[in-house]
Amino acid sequence: MTRVHVFCEGQTEDVFVREVLQPYFQRMNIWLTPIIIRTGPQGKGGVSSYAKIKRQVERKCKEDNTAWVTTMLDFYGLPSDFPAMTSTGDSFARAKAVEGAFKEDIDRRNFISNIVVHEFESLLFSDPTAFAKWFDDAYIVETLNSVKNNFASPEHINDNRDTAPSKRILAVCDAYDKVAHGSLIALDIGLDIIRGECPLFDAWVKQLEALR
Repeated sequence: MTRVHVFCEGQTEDVFVREVLQPYFQRMNIWLTPIIIRTGPQGKGGVSSYAKIKRQVERKCKEDNTAWVTTMLDFYGLPSDFPAMTSTGDSFARAKAVEGAFKEDIDRRNFISNIVVHEFESLLFSDPTAFAKWFDDAYIVETLNSVKNNFASPEHINDNRDTAPSKRILAVCDAYDKVAHGSLIALDIGLDIIRGECPLFDAWVKQLEALR
């Protein structure tokens, strides 16, 4: 049995790991355990500083060195003190630079760095038609499909405070709730479609598959 601890930014990612990724990996005898990073007020999830994230990741790598440790953190909103945040280039280049610097800084054999580009909601743009099951408004699907078609992939949808994936969804669907709807819509889309549309996410899944 292979064990993998997945540090998540919040409850949405925690549920996504439990309900979407866990069943898939259990068939390979790979057991994922999500852990919400505690950095915010009163110990809540969130990413407030790199130092707090580093401390928790390093501790888990050391205390359970027979298991693997990875992350599922949104590139959008990462603190400015995160390694390589000043890197330049497109979404893919910047994310890979941050992932590489993150892995190098932790410097543990059992650590796999992973950054979601640009945030969890980018994965939902893999198939916007899945929103139709939860929101009875054709305009929502039409608009989100239009957004998707303007980018090379869902992971290219930009990280501006007004145009990040979650902001685009909320602009046309104010009833969208990240925790309530996020993983349900991802389940409806299906892991295969998400992997096919999001190459960086797929590369992370392949890294985990290779651990068996």
